[in-house]
Amino acid sequence: MPYNLPNLLTWLRILAIPLFVGIFYLPHSWLSPDNQNLVATLIFTGAAITDWLDGYLARVLNQASEFGAFLDPVADKLMVSAALIVLVYLGRLDAPIALIIIGREITVSALREWMAQIGQSRSVAVSFLGKIKTTSQMVAIPLLLYHERIGESFDSQEIGTWLIYIAAVLTLWSMFYYLKAAMPQVLKDDSKIL
Repeated sequence: MPYNLPNLLTWLRILAIPLFVGIFYLPHSWLSPDNQNLVATLIFTGAAITDWLDGYLARVLNQASEFGAFLDPVADKLMVSAALIVLVYLGRLDAPIALIIIGREITVSALREWMAQIGQSRSVAVSFLGKIKTTSQMVAIPLLLYHERIGESFDSQEIGTWLIYIAAVLTLWSMFYYLKAAMPQVLKDDSKIL
């Protein structure tokens, strides 16, 4: 396992997950609900920034590694899944939306792993649609975590809800895109069985 700065940032993102979740279990005498929202938002936003930063540093410092390429998306999926589950627990997100997003991540990860095993990983490389989905999701989650109005007119809960619904639609759309890209290999494997 390569020890370098990009991988350290990825590990820190994973280690932040229990802290992120634990914030909401602290007694209100220790941390008020408003401050819980703020701290959780800052932790999640910090994790999102390190997600971009570790990839950037890996390229600039020439420290890209196979282990880092494996660990980075795992850290992302764990943090996003934890945030979605917390939001469902807090009543700020409908469970079906969380299931759609988490289910898609599991499905596409398994599909990518299988395609890599058969040497076809380029067929399911990250698409522009997937990047738009991720951006929508990464803006929506902090807004839903923050939950308070910003100024008089910006309702973070309402805007976050709209964005997470857009992310859910894009999630399904991108999943079907990846499945369609993999379908020739699926049919090819099925014909070998018959």
